[in-house]
Amino acid sequence: MQGTPRGHYFDPRPAARHQRRTVSLILPDGSVELVTDRGLFSPDRIDPGTSFLLSDGPPIPVRTTDLLDLGCGYGPIATTLARRAPGATVWAVDVNERARQLCRENAERLGLPNVRVIEPEEVPADVCFDAVWSNPPIRIGKQALHELLLGWLARIRADGELVLVVHKHLGADSLQRWLAEHGHPTERLGSRGGYRLLRTVVGRARP
Repeated sequence: MQGTPRGHYFDPRPAARHQRRTVSLILPDGSVELVTDRGLFSPDRIDPGTSFLLSDGPPIPVRTTDLLDLGCGYGPIATTLARRAPGATVWAVDVNERARQLCRENAERLGLPNVRVIEPEEVPADVCFDAVWSNPPIRIGKQALHELLLGWLARIRADGELVLVVHKHLGADSLQRWLAEHGHPTERLGSRGGYRLLRTVVGRARP
């Protein structure tokens, strides 16, 4: 007998059966409970890379107006950015329909009206970002990932930043080199448990 199809977290409509639960997001500036489900990225716990990104990522500038959570999943990054920058709009995008539903639900439960959860192609063409934060979908493949990052980098305002967390075994160091080779010098802000915290400042000259 065949098992239940599991699919991938980047499938538009996950085939996995629903199994809702809550996970704890514990950060220095506050802790929350988030609802998650099967068919999403890291449904059983907050991914260690995401925790590293949110605990050690750079501060959000006071004048921030638009932020992007690229591949929002059920919303740990989007809801944290929204809480830290209540005056900004946080655009939470994901191709996974189930992920978007839960991210929206979690934002509503936490009283964060500044989170806008939509499909990637629904982001208005005239919106540019002060920062894009992401634990990116590495498993979509190198070429697809590169195209994804270049597309969103083009929508970051001058002096805005792309902040990523990637595990070294999933190509963090080669991704950092590739970004630099394509005109986006990228610094490593820190390392923890094999994860690299990377930042690209748009418009910054090559050292």
